[in-house]
Amino acid sequence: MIQYLKSFNLFTDQEINEFLKLSQTITLSKGDYYINNNEICKTIAFVKKGIFRSYYFSNNDNEITYCFTFPNKLLMAYSSFISQKKSEENIQALTDAEIISIPKATLETLAQTNSNWLRFLKIIAEQEYVELEKWIFNHQKDKAQQRYLDLITKQPEYIKEIPLHYIASYLGVTQRHLSRIRANITY
Repeated sequence: MIQYLKSFNLFTDQEINEFLKLSQTITLSKGDYYINNNEICKTIAFVKKGIFRSYYFSNNDNEITYCFTFPNKLLMAYSSFISQKKSEENIQALTDAEIISIPKATLETLAQTNSNWLRFLKIIAEQEYVELEKWIFNHQKDKAQQRYLDLITKQPEYIKEIPLHYIASYLGVTQRHLSRIRANITY
C-alpha cells in the first residue's frame, strides 16, 4: 500500500502514515463478498493479497463476470462508491484475501483538508474511466482468444487460481469454447 501511494508522487511519508492509521486491514476468506448488489459501497480498498471477481446478473439471472482484481490494485464498486446508490455488482473473493479499507467519508475528509487527496481521487476517477473504456474497446474489437492471451500474459501467476467458468464468463464464451481456445495456445 505504501508503494502504491508513493507511486502517485503526491504524498509525504507523514500523509501516507496518517492514511494508514485511518484505514483498516480486513481478511476475507475464499467466497466472501466485499460487496453484494443492492448494497451501497461505502469504502475503497487496496488488495494486499488475493483475487476478486466482479459480476452482475443478466436479465436471465446468469452471472456475468466482467472484471478480476489482483493484488496491488484498488477494489470498489465505483459507480456505487461515487453515487452512494445501491450497487448493481457483486465483488467476491476467489481466494483467501487481505485488503486495506478506508471509508469514503474518511477519504472525503482527507480531501477537504489536503489537496493531495483531492488530486488522488481525481486520478482514481480518471483511471477508472480509462479502464472502462479499455474494457469496452477490447470486448468489441478483440476476439476471446486475444483477451485470454492478454489475461494470461498480464497475470500468469494468478490465472491458475480462477475457476474456468469465471474466465469463460469474463471472455463472453462458453466453457467449451474456452477449452478450444486453451487447446490452441502453446504455453
